[in-house]
Amino acid sequence: MATAERLVRSWMASEKDSEVDESVAGISSGQLTLLDIIRALGEFLTSEEDRLRMKGVEFLSSVLGRCPHERLNRQAIRVLTTFYCSKLEDLETIIPALNGLSYLVKFPNIQSAEVKDILNAVFANVKMRALVQSTRFFVFSIVDSLITSHRDTLKEMGSTFLAGYVNLAVGEKDPRNLMLAFAIARVVLVEFDTLAHIEDLFDITFCYFPITFRPPPDDPYGISADDLKQSLRLCLSATPAFGLLGIPVFLEKLTAGSPSTKRDTLHAMDICLPVYGSAVSREFGKKIWSSLKLEIFQPTDPDTEYSALNTLQALVRTMHADKSQDAVNEDSITGLARDMCNECMQALKEPEKAQARAAIKVICAFARANGPLSRFAVSQAAELLIRNFHDPDEVSNRASVVMLLTELIEACRGDATHASISQSSHSSLSPLTASKDALLGLLIVSLKMPATCLPALQGLTALVRTPTLVADDELGYIVLEVSELLRKEPDEVEDVTTDTLALLSAIAGIAPHHLSSQTLPILFSFLPDVTPSRDATAQRAFYWRALSSLSALCVQPQLFETLVVRLIAKLDLLCAISPTRTFDQESTTAYAHAILTALTNTLDVKVSSKDVDVPKYAEQLLPHMFRLYLDAALASSEVIAVAADPRLLQVGARIIRLVNQTLNIARQEKLVAAVFAAYTQGDVKLITGGLLNSSTPFAPLYLDASPRQRNSFILFSSTIVSLRKEVRMPVDNLSTFLSELVAWSDNPSSTVFQREAASHVLASNVNKHVDDVSDFLSSQLEDYSSSALKNTTIPAEARKNAIRTWSSVTRALLVRSHPSANVFIDHLFELLDDNTVDWDAARAIGLLANDDSVLTKRNDAVLKILHVQKYFNTVMPRLLEGAKGTKGSRRETAYLVALAYLINAVPKAVYVTQMPSLMPILLRGLDLVDPSIRSHIINTLSNNIDITSTDKDAVSMYASTLVLAMLKNCTYSEMPDPGVRAAALKYLALLPGTVRYDLLHPYKTRVLKELAKILDDPKRAVRKEAVIARYGMTTFSVVQLFTMN
Repeated sequence: MATAERLVRSWMASEKDSEVDESVAGISSGQLTLLDIIRALGEFLTSEEDRLRMKGVEFLSSVLGRCPHERLNRQAIRVLTTFYCSKLEDLETIIPALNGLSYLVKFPNIQSAEVKDILNAVFANVKMRALVQSTRFFVFSIVDSLITSHRDTLKEMGSTFLAGYVNLAVGEKDPRNLMLAFAIARVVLVEFDTLAHIEDLFDITFCYFPITFRPPPDDPYGISADDLKQSLRLCLSATPAFGLLGIPVFLEKLTAGSPSTKRDTLHAMDICLPVYGSAVSREFGKKIWSSLKLEIFQPTDPDTEYSALNTLQALVRTMHADKSQDAVNEDSITGLARDMCNECMQALKEPEKAQARAAIKVICAFARANGPLSRFAVSQAAELLIRNFHDPDEVSNRASVVMLLTELIEACRGDATHASISQSSHSSLSPLTASKDALLGLLIVSLKMPATCLPALQGLTALVRTPTLVADDELGYIVLEVSELLRKEPDEVEDVTTDTLALLSAIAGIAPHHLSSQTLPILFSFLPDVTPSRDATAQRAFYWRALSSLSALCVQPQLFETLVVRLIAKLDLLCAISPTRTFDQESTTAYAHAILTALTNTLDVKVSSKDVDVPKYAEQLLPHMFRLYLDAALASSEVIAVAADPRLLQVGARIIRLVNQTLNIARQEKLVAAVFAAYTQGDVKLITGGLLNSSTPFAPLYLDASPRQRNSFILFSSTIVSLRKEVRMPVDNLSTFLSELVAWSDNPSSTVFQREAASHVLASNVNKHVDDVSDFLSSQLEDYSSSALKNTTIPAEARKNAIRTWSSVTRALLVRSHPSANVFIDHLFELLDDNTVDWDAARAIGLLANDDSVLTKRNDAVLKILHVQKYFNTVMPRLLEGAKGTKGSRRETAYLVALAYLINAVPKAVYVTQMPSLMPILLRGLDLVDPSIRSHIINTLSNNIDITSTDKDAVSMYASTLVLAMLKNCTYSEMPDPGVRAAALKYLALLPGTVRYDLLHPYKTRVLKELAKILDDPKRAVRKEAVIARYGMTTFSVVQLFTMN
């Protein structure tokens, strides 16, 4: 007891949380009881001084809120209930008493009698309008807790509880309290007998509709308008009893509301109509239809129109919810349903008018409702439109008719596909079943006419995607007719090529054998065995179009297998090596590249879709690819070898990488062993499936190897890059192998193409096997950095190549957030003081944050989240410090270059907070010689102008500098690079929306004069941007002058 008195008196004097925590700890340990606390508070609880009474109850409530639930028995609960209820009668203690009750009602030992006492006391003594928000929140929390844990007791109270709660909830406006109030109201409406109080409950819910709440900036509670709207809708749709009262409110809001209010009303009706029931929907159906018809036939905006169609769909579905679709016939559709259909049919008689488009949208809404009206409306509309199409007097409207029919077919299809419903299933026939033959014939005929070809293709696509509707032989007929479009000249069918391929692709997923027998032969016939000459433009256009079509269509396993066989056969002919063969090498290389690209694009789609048939091509395709390329690599330099072209090697390497990505660990180990045997030992049998045509040894990693052999290393690289991290390299010492690879890459005879392939192998192995290459990393830091990276006695080009190698290793460590990455980065920073390679090192520092095609999840690289942000936060302070100088030294310029590349490489969100400090530094970079740096800086400024525009002073401060710098960079005489000129003009066009008129006006004449000169720029893209910038500057001036006057 003495301890309790000490704690109470101490708290009354200091109000520190420590006394509350100590009291709770005493109760938890059994040293104190809550009764001891109450006794110690006795003199304060009964004090005549208001402040002391309030503080006494507040301390008790604080202790109760933290007290373990098991420490209070039923007797204690009863005593506390009586105490708190009595304190509700005291205006000075009502706030802490409500706080204490909000804790007490959560104790499991509270009984039904206490629940009733608490609620009766709250209903009798609490006047909500006299309380602040936080106190009202306690009241709602008490009711919410009781309705959660003691719902049966509240139901026993009946009208007493309902009437009392209505009085509490009336007039509440705070969003935090409303979220609780709406939740309580929904439970009451759903589970309580509310018939006698339905009007009162209607008043305290519908008075908030529609919600117009806008959360204040930086709202700490995070309650959005959508949260309130969703909670209110759940209340409005909680009981059918609201139907007769609620529908008139909805209709009033639809008539007089703003577009936003109308959309809220329509969304609420979507949810409420099914609950209110068919009887209410029929009673108000005509009024609802009149309001919806106005929004559909005379729409103010697309969103409201869409919402109105959804509500109409809900209305139709609800009106006929109690009718069986099987029993529906034409005579059974009466009343409002028939009136709606008749109005739409009348509009469809003039298909070329806008009213017909609105009418078909209504019919589509009926179709999607899947009710009794669906089949009737669809059949009526389809028959009318088909008659109209065949009417000789309506020939000019055929295109409009086909477009309307296409929308109807699409609506009948819904979300179903052939993949989701078997064609053999006839449990739910489409409403279009009776009209299918007529529709199919109409659409096929429409393919023959240019005006109707496009909508006909779209209609056929929707038709074939409708399950159970089109039979297999009919699919074959469609393929036969559509394939004829592929025979036409490109100019004739250019506008419908995409839709033609979409239709054929849809059929390929259902019945690929039709394409295999009818479409593919046509497309393959456009691929000549001999390369067209350079002046044969039409033939080249045909094979490009054919390959593009084949790539899009042959995704299915059966079709892809055919594609692989036929295209590889073409490649064999094109890449055949013969000393006596004469041909145009460039044209043949372009044709072969197109074939490989088509194959790669299809393979990429299949790998992204995780098709299970891709792994088999490790045995069926890859050996052939290796044999094709290695034969070319071993051919004499005097013989033309098409497959030795680096551009073809790049595409072939991508094919190898894609296939390898789909292999399991065991198969990847087998493949990498074969590749290592070929490239390190010269044993090519395993990867080519046999001997090559040449007897020349294959040794690409030898320093004296031919350029063709060394170029083929990219095939090795693509295999390594796509390996899983669990696959180990078949070498005795990985560090030694990587060191030898660096020496091979740094050899003066190595080309950029070869060094890039080697850097990919380095990056992949360091990233995936960092623990196995510790010796290699140590060697790089201790030996390579001094012998190559910082060695000023070797040629500058060799040092630049070393920087690229170093960057590959650094990035491999960086993306996995390895500690060694920082050491490697420090070495690059040291090079910023070296006048020979400072800019190269600066570019490397910035580009380390760039994405690449090697270290990706698809290649199973080890990537840590936020590694870019961590790198940015590490190096940005150093770069800012180094670039802040005003002397213009070469060192400061190098830091500026690194900064420009870094900002261009990272997402805008990473550096947006630092834009004010970056602005003066970036502006200095606009004077650098390198066009790419200027382009990076201008693009950064353009991307962030929306951010800097929020703080007008940030841009206005540099207005003159920005205008002059952009004018300098957009003139042909000052900036030869067209990309920089176009970027500068784009930024000039953005400035009027950011800089104040009075600051920009002094430069208006000069800007317009300079922009007039740029209208004669040799590049069309630059001239276009100049026109836009000039118009923006002129319009800006006129608008501002008008505003000022």
